Parts: sequence; structure tokens; C-alpha cells
Amino acid sequence: MTVLPDDGLSLAAEFPDATHEQWQRLVEGVLRKSGKDVSGTAAEEALSTALEDGLITRPLYTSHDAAPDVGHPGFTPFVRGGTAGGNAATGWDVRQRHAGTDPARTNEAVLGDLENGVTSLWLSVGARGIPVSGLARALDGVFLDLAPIALDAGAEFDAAAHELLRLYEAAGVSKGAAHGNLGADVVGHEARTGEELDPAAATELAKLCGREYPGLRALVVDALPYHEAGGSAAQELGASLATGVAHLRDLTAAGLSVEEACAQLEFRYAATADQFLSIAKLRAARRLWARVAEACGAASAGAQRQHAVTSPVMMTRRDPWVNMLRTTVACLSAGVGGADSVTVLPFDHSLGLPDAFARRIARNTSTILIDESHLARVIDPAGGSWYVERLTDELAHAGWEFFQEIERAGGQRAALRSGLVGDRLAATWAERGKKLAKRREPITGISEFPQLTERAVEREPAPEAPTGGLPRVRRDEAYEELRARSDAHLTKTGTRPRVFLAALGPAAAHTARATFAANLFQAGGVEAVHDPATVDPESAAEAFRASGAAVACLCSSDALYAEQAEAVARALKSAGAERVFLAGRGEYADVDAYVFAGCDAVAVLSSTLDRMGVA
Repeated sequence: MTVLPDDGLSLAAEFPDATHEQWQRLVEGVLRKSGKDVSGTAAEEALSTALEDGLITRPLYTSHDAAPDVGHPGFTPFVRGGTAGGNAATGWDVRQRHAGTDPARTNEAVLGDLENGVTSLWLSVGARGIPVSGLARALDGVFLDLAPIALDAGAEFDAAAHELLRLYEAAGVSKGAAHGNLGADVVGHEARTGEELDPAAATELAKLCGREYPGLRALVVDALPYHEAGGSAAQELGASLATGVAHLRDLTAAGLSVEEACAQLEFRYAATADQFLSIAKLRAARRLWARVAEACGAASAGAQRQHAVTSPVMMTRRDPWVNMLRTTVACLSAGVGGADSVTVLPFDHSLGLPDAFARRIARNTSTILIDESHLARVIDPAGGSWYVERLTDELAHAGWEFFQEIERAGGQRAALRSGLVGDRLAATWAERGKKLAKRREPITGISEFPQLTERAVEREPAPEAPTGGLPRVRRDEAYEELRARSDAHLTKTGTRPRVFLAALGPAAAHTARATFAANLFQAGGVEAVHDPATVDPESAAEAFRASGAAVACLCSSDALYAEQAEAVARALKSAGAERVFLAGRGEYADVDAYVFAGCDAVAVLSSTLDRMGVA
């Protein structure tokens, strides 16, 4: 009988360690079965995934992939966290966004949020939010010494900031007890609107906060404009660094030291449903900013303060309930990545102003992860993972490269005005758009498993977003345009455009491709009429005439296609089919086009609607 050693449960101690070469040979065997005859490192590369920014995710990471030493939590370069204790004491700051224009209704929502777990407020103020004069009403009843306030006032940041400072004084809040961010970001405003602002007011606010309000930061470095314009993670990092450096130049020119200037900045990043990339981005951001501060001569600038916001780009307008899952993963990523504050956008964010239920789900997402999943109790939960550490390092280098490109162009302002930033972001989004169109990046409820009969969710319109600068993109935009055409056709005619699925042979032969085709066509608002009883050309033609469809798609196995596809396609055309598709690949007479995994679904759907006369 084997006796276990006294030092623990080393249950695998008697088994020899597997080598990397052994694993590669197993991979080679699996790939050969799928028709790929590769060996060695080529086998491993066949399973790798290409990301944006030239990054590659490999299928296996080992100790040989360890990244450079990342130090300890709370110490330079702050990769493992901005403080030694991370968020373990109280969890991250749960920051709820309020974008309504009515001060009284905003006040009701604000008080409800604060009573139910929200720990700070993010308020839209000014032309696209509550009026500056209504800030007092919106914050009526709020204990301003307990609830940090983050303002988002665009060009009206100075007036909004001084109004908030007046409210602190009127409420008897000591200057040391005021916490939050006054929201000045002249560079971010220019990125959003194309409007150039004088940084003098922002620098004066920074000097005031540094002198009298130790808990307040005057400026925000908002990376969301670059993310929402289609930028990659590295581009978001590089643009944020360049924006932060632009602020540092303004502040130090006004007389602040580098340390004092850094203390006035809070960085805002997007967290997406790509959890590992979001985790790595936040960790890399702290490392990069520590390097910037060091290069600028700061002796002890401290860690970058981070506000993470769940990505608006990933939010869908159709089937918005799925957004709850996306924001949950994004919130988890932000917490694991070490964000100081996290805003979960309500699931109906893309539809307008959220209702009470949506705000409740948004705030409870953080509460569940903090209090029930105990996510914040572990300092840097992703630390030590060879994959995360390597991804953090590679992303940091890619972000630094884009930052240097911007600096060589004269800095963030010059790069925005010359179009360099916009061009780079547009190129990245164009490449990503190809993946979305081909469903290589699937969107549940939109490009995959759409529900044409689902009742639309309606919300009160939100204030118009600022325009004039960088564009705003959405992952669902191409499919949304197709679905809107289908909706208009339904309103006009009483029916949606239809495609007849001619399923050949038994269910085992046609089910997989019929399901694939139905999903593809429904993604463009084309209703799939499925007749599994098609057994010969005559029955196919009869079923097609009864379907009310204008086009048809053959669905079956390759073996049955060889026997029946051409005859059935010919019969369907004789029955009036304007176009005959086939789910799969091949070359068959009377088949006009082929739909398959990786085809350009948007192009197929758009041309199909065009042929049907669906405007």
C-alpha cells in the first residue's frame, strides 16, 4: 500500500510529468482526423486564435510563457493592483450612471440606487443631462459626504463643477470629506465633438482640488470615445496614455508638479464580454501609466485610478435581455482586472433611458459578484496565470506602440485633428466588421439565434449623444439595418420576407443545415418556412408555392445533394423561386448561391432583401 507523504495531497506524485512534445503529438492526431496533416509547432499554431493588434492566443501556456516580473499589489508597476489590499476590504466602488434630464426623476432614481447598494453616482449634467441649475434638486437628500459624485458635463464642466462645490459647502460637507471626480476632459470632449476647448478652466479646477479638496479629482481621461469608435484594446490604451500626457502637459505648465498632476486624473476604460482581454487591459493600463509617470520624473505618482464601464459597443437593441449576460461577464472582468470603480450599463441602455428594473439589475450585478461570489476577496485573482500574464505583457507593448505613434504625430490633440487617430480606429473597425458580417464574432440574439417574433422593448428616448468628432459604432449595426428593413416590410404588407427551406431526406441528414440556414436568414429578418416533408422535386415545388416565400434554400447532406440537389433546385425555380440557395458548398446546376459557415452573411442577406424588393 502506498503511503501519502505528510506534506499534502500529492495524488499525482507517482505519475510522470507530461512533456510539451507529448501534448503536441496528441494534437497532431486530433488534427489529422479533421483533415489537417501538420506536426510540431505548426500543430499548435493551427489551434491558435488571432486577436486584434497582432496578438495571438495560443492553445496552451506553460511556465515557459511567464511574463516579466509584475511585482506586488500596491507597488510599482501596479500590474497586480493599485493598493496592497486590492478591493478585498469593501469591494469595488459600484458607480451607477444617470443620464436623464429631469432633476426630480433623477433624484428619485438616485435615492433608490443609493438605498440598494450603489456607492457612487455618475451624473450627466448640462446640455445632454440634467441642467446645471437642477443639480441641487437631483441630489436633494443625498449624503454628499458618503456618496462620491462623478460629473459628466462636456463643455459645461466648469459650471457644473462649481455648482457641485457650492452644494458641498451648503450641505456643510468638509472639504476633506468630498470625494469623486469633477469630470473635466477637454481632449475627450474634442474627440467626441470635434470642438476645441481651452484647458485653462480644467487646470484651475485641478489646482483648486489639489489645494483644498484632497478627495476630489478634477480631470477624467476618458478612453470610451476611442472604444466606441471601433478601436482595439491596444488603441484604447494608447489613446488614453496620450490623452493623459496631454493633461499632464497642461497641468505642469500651469504650475503643478508631475505628482500633483497625476493625482488629479481618473482613467475611464471599457470592459467587454471578452473577459481575459478586459482583465489584461486594466492590468496593462496601470503598468503603462506607471511607466509614463516614471518617464515624466514623478517620484511617487501612485497607481492609476480606474473607472471601468461595461462596453456600449457590445450592447444590442434586439433581444436586449442577453445584455444582462454580457454585462455580467464584463463586470466580472473589471473586478478581476482591479478597477477601482465599475459602472454596469443597464441592459436597455441602447434603447433609451433605463427603467427601475434595468437599474436594479445593473447595480445588483456588482452586488452579487462582490457579496455572493466573493470576487473581491482575492487580490488580483488572475495573477499568476501564464495566459493572463503573457496577454497583459503583449497588450502593454501593443498599447505602448500606438501611444508612441500618437506622440510622434505631435500628441493626442494633433493626432485627432490630423485624422490619424480616426483613420487607425476606422481601419480596425473595418476588419472587425468583416468578422461580424461572417459571424466569426457571433452576437447571440442578433447574428445567432434571432427571435423574429419577439416583442420589441420600448423605452423613453435618451438625450442625443454628442456628435461631430469620432463616430460611434455598435456590433449589431449591420444586422439592425437589415432587421429594420424587414420590420418596415412587415408594417407595409403584414408579412415578413420569407425563405423556403427545402429539407431533403431524413431529419438526421437535414436538421443541422436547416437549423444553420434558418438562423442565418432570420438574422436579416427573413422568416424561414421549414418543410421537412420534402421528398422529391414535385413535393418541393408544391410546398414552395404554399409557403409564400420568394427564395428557397436546399438543406441536406452532401451525399443527398449529389443525388437530388439539381433536380429539386430546377423544380423550385419552375415553381417561381427567384433565387435558390444551398446550405453547404459545391457546384450544382440551378443553384444560385451557397451559404456556409464563414460566408458573408450580411452581404447574402442584403442582396436577398434587395431581390425581394424589401426597401
